[in-house]
Amino acid sequence: MMGKIIFYEDKNFQGRSYETSSDCSELTSYLSRCHSCRVESGNFMVYDRPNFMGNQYFMRRGEYSDYMSMMGMRECIRSCRMIPMHRGNYRMRIYERENFGGQMHEMMDDCDSIQERYRMSDCQSCNVMDGHWLMYEQPHFRGRQMYMRPGEYRSFRDMGMSGMRFMSMRRITDMC
Repeated sequence: MMGKIIFYEDKNFQGRSYETSSDCSELTSYLSRCHSCRVESGNFMVYDRPNFMGNQYFMRRGEYSDYMSMMGMRECIRSCRMIPMHRGNYRMRIYERENFGGQMHEMMDDCDSIQERYRMSDCQSCNVMDGHWLMYEQPHFRGRQMYMRPGEYRSFRDMGMSGMRFMSMRRITDMC
């Protein structure tokens, strides 16, 4: 099943709207601003800058009548990425340093604190082998987020995440 999200120019689902079931790199092509949205199915990452850049926010099925105050966003949504549903195993290797250096741990389930579970104080690169994941800046799935799909991520700093430390990770499932 494909995801579906509807964006509205104003709070409380008012004003012009734009509906999509796929990635959108620049919402201002369709709306002058975006202050509320409704996720009718699936999961999405929304970004406060065009081209999937800037702060990221995970949205699952539900209504977000004033997401800026609900989620602490300072900027309007500028782009979005549909997260495909994954059936099967989840597997990711996390590394203490860039370019897969330092301590390495393989994860297959959620981790609410890499510090407590692995005695690891930082995660600066990873290799997502299976599934889609959310990485969080603070333990217990709090703080800023980053969406990770299958692939090699050699340097979070080079991805525009300098100064961010990822301390917890969660699998994106249909129950997420």
